[in-house]
Amino acid sequence: MSRGGPVAGFDEVLGELLDAAAPRLATYGYLLTGSQHAGEDLVQDAIVKVFVRRRRIPNVRAAEGYVRAAMRTLHIDAMRREGLWRRAMPGQVATTAGDDPADAVAAQDAMGRALVTLSPQERVAVVLRYFDDLTVPAVAAAMGLADGTVKRYLSNALDKLAAVIGNEDFDVERIAVIERGE
Repeated sequence: MSRGGPVAGFDEVLGELLDAAAPRLATYGYLLTGSQHAGEDLVQDAIVKVFVRRRRIPNVRAAEGYVRAAMRTLHIDAMRREGLWRRAMPGQVATTAGDDPADAVAAQDAMGRALVTLSPQERVAVVLRYFDDLTVPAVAAAMGLADGTVKRYLSNALDKLAAVIGNEDFDVERIAVIERGE
């Protein structure tokens, strides 16, 4: 498997991406959405978005980067659309359901339980900042927000995470070391 090296063609890159990076992408989708099923749907939508144009993607590492970027964009766009509908049609849009049964296993992990307590914006900010290791300005650019807004989301999220996990066990660096399924 040529993880970062050149791959001959489009079909090979796509096949190798699905074989090598699917677990990491599913984990990333879960972190963004807070739901295993929604995360898997996000991965599928992003793969379609990236590969439908059959653009030249030199290797699997580049393909995974494109798919992650597409996942972020699709998720942020979905959050914005949902917010617009909630304002335009209050009471007509169903609220997000609670934890689905498939997430029960993932909820065993303390970090997973803590992430569920965050708002979608806070969760995206935390994932981009600590999982993708982006700077605050880069997170702000990715989310289309001001730096100060991102700092507020991060501060609120870290307070919530500390309250759920417990201050004595909480360490921001622990977020950055989440297993990526490799």
